[in-house]
Amino acid sequence: MKRIHVLISGKVQGVFFRAEIQRAAMDLNLTGWVRNLPDGRVETVLEDEDTNVDKMLAWCHHGPPAARVQEVIIDDHTYTGEFRNFNITY
Repeated sequence: MKRIHVLISGKVQGVFFRAEIQRAAMDLNLTGWVRNLPDGRVETVLEDEDTNVDKMLAWCHHGPPAARVQEVIIDDHTYTGEFRNFNITY
């Protein structure tokens, strides 16, 4: 099992990034959350089996069609299992 904290920068706000990452995460049965940051980045925490987290991370490098991802910063954490689902937070 795996947990990662991800910061995504570029044109990632106002392009349905949060809604699409939630949809994709739910399709992969990931748990965690996603939110917009005041500096224009998107922040997410993802937990699940390594393979599913890696698939979601690959998705984060391009995002939805209108997004233009410039940078993805990944920080590995210890899996906690604290989440029951995947939410958009504010």
